[in-house]
Amino acid sequence: MRIILLDRDGVINEYPGDYKYVLSWKEFRFLPGVKQALTRLTAAGCRLFVISNQQGVSKGIFTQQSLDDITGRMLHELKSTGAEISRVYYCTHREEDNCSCRKPKTGLIDLALDGLKSQRCAVDGPLDCFFIGDTMRDIQTGKAAGCKTILVFSGKEKPENRDNWTFQPDFTAADLPKAADLILSF
Repeated sequence: MRIILLDRDGVINEYPGDYKYVLSWKEFRFLPGVKQALTRLTAAGCRLFVISNQQGVSKGIFTQQSLDDITGRMLHELKSTGAEISRVYYCTHREEDNCSCRKPKTGLIDLALDGLKSQRCAVDGPLDCFFIGDTMRDIQTGKAAGCKTILVFSGKEKPENRDNWTFQPDFTAADLPKAADLILSF
């Protein structure tokens, strides 16, 4: 079974910009081709999980209720196209809280994989996992968990910054649809 772990902002929806947050459903915009890409991955039998830092909640910039509303609407819209997100895991802590779930720590990935194992799914471990993100933090997280990593350029990171990358992704792709093509080619 393939496990696909996805960052949210910059991978699924438009990156709001440095130090900015998606505050409401009204501000949430799916990136082009994302719904179709997630539908294709679902149809291929992949298990999809969202793994995202959302410290705006603990900073008081938006509420947990707003985050839950965005998530519910995102999942509903994806499900209507045939895409199935198994679970969404957010870390709402601030960086200075030093929790185990905030990326680049692997606590959220551990939760996702432990949840699969408790459901008695056939999981061989993180080697069957791909982590798709748009930042070096995402790549660091995926590598720490033993995942294959795909850096997409639809969000924060850009290919021209390659010389400054602190971690090298296993693969790069223009966006999530291209990352899905790559995964499905294996």
